[in-house]
Amino acid sequence: QVQVAEFGGGLVQAGGSLRLSCVASGPIVSIGDMHWYRQAPGKEREFVATVFEDGKEDYGASVKGRFFASRDNSRNTMFLQMDSLKIEDAAIYYCNPKIRDRKSWPGLNSYWGQGIQVIVSS
Repeated sequence: QVQVAEFGGGLVQAGGSLRLSCVASGPIVSIGDMHWYRQAPGKEREFVATVFEDGKEDYGASVKGRFFASRDNSRNTMFLQMDSLKIEDAAIYYCNPKIRDRKSWPGLNSYWGQGIQVIVSS
């Protein structure tokens, strides 16, 4: 079955950088749009970034100009480069790729990773 996992979280000082990875594995035919979301304690899940299947990108207003998303289709992987991190960026970050797997093809299924924690210290 398809699995999605995030990597690269941890503790970073405000102003610093961190790079998250999201890896999808299993019976994947191809991957459509790939999204990043985050959720801070006591807050609703927030949209962070999308890398569309055609390679175009979209960002949430709070991260635009500081975060940069990319993908490597050959490795079924998406990245989130986070620069100039702020205290308010601390959250659990979730990867959400839309995947054509062997059962859903040509349709897409939405998968979620377990989430990975990002802590930003002052």
